[in-house]
Amino acid sequence: MVVSISVLDQSPVAENESGEQALAKTVKLAQEVEKLGYHRFWVAEHHNTGTLAGSAPEALIGYLLAKTSTIKIGSGGVMLQHYSPYKVAEVFHVLSSLEPGRVNLGVGKAPGGFQLSTSALQQDKVENQQPFYEKLEVLTRFLHNHFQEDEPYAELKAFPVPSIAPDVFLLGGSVESAIKAAKLGISFVFAYFINGEEDALNAAREAFRKNLPEGSSATFILAAVIVVADSTEEAEENIKSREVFKILLASGKSVNVGTLEQVNEFIKKINEPYEIKVQKAGIIAGTKETVRENLERLVNVYDISEVIALTPIEDFHKKLKSYFLLKEAVSEHTTIQNQ
Repeated sequence: MVVSISVLDQSPVAENESGEQALAKTVKLAQEVEKLGYHRFWVAEHHNTGTLAGSAPEALIGYLLAKTSTIKIGSGGVMLQHYSPYKVAEVFHVLSSLEPGRVNLGVGKAPGGFQLSTSALQQDKVENQQPFYEKLEVLTRFLHNHFQEDEPYAELKAFPVPSIAPDVFLLGGSVESAIKAAKLGISFVFAYFINGEEDALNAAREAFRKNLPEGSSATFILAAVIVVADSTEEAEENIKSREVFKILLASGKSVNVGTLEQVNEFIKKINEPYEIKVQKAGIIAGTKETVRENLERLVNVYDISEVIALTPIEDFHKKLKSYFLLKEAVSEHTTIQNQ
């Protein structure tokens, strides 16, 4: 089986480093992985955190498109709960008009931050917001101008209309999200780096397959933490945690955090019942041989068409080396290779 290999970067801010320096490294990384032949380069959305500089992927994408030539550039992802589907469609139509065929719109359901940033982002929202999956459907329809004559938005278009609409992806880690993506005919990215339980991966993969309309070109993609080094010990040194903490609120909302410190910070600021669930993070780390073997198993068992690598290494040269070794690992094998 042939599988594409892509990159997700969160623009980490290292100790004694500025946000400007972190974003400059993201740009440099995009240029370098393009040379290596990676398929996509995505940037994330996080709010009110000094350790991650990527708060506005739609702005960063435009700059990355200008600084690269061929690699697909996109969001991993835009946190749609905060925004108007119409405005998101306009932004990505502009980007797609500037670089037809190179723009990806990855959409996420999570808030990308804690309650304070969410309140600030949604301060003008009406009390009864449109449910997330309804917003996602409206967004996909604006991107393709698919409204019937008797519908409220029939005369509303997201101009400019590009010659090639941006590819749309839903990011998630649940069966529900996989089903919603399939029924909309859009690709689904399983966040294995957040939910590394293979039972969950298998259930989402089967749900996506069963609900995908016949003839759809949408694909099932795996996003994992991947760290490759010359030795297993060196690779393991770059893994800060193998657990993700999911905070489930009584209101139905949820937040994923990576440390107990972040859990404690979050629960201090909420005034509703909550439950904390500990999840295994989906991590593939080790030498080229080890990583290749683990990727081959996942790709073949779960019929994966693409793997997106998140490599959370602060040191730029070590991160770039990991992506270089990953490219070598998949290129040296007959059933896994970049395309």
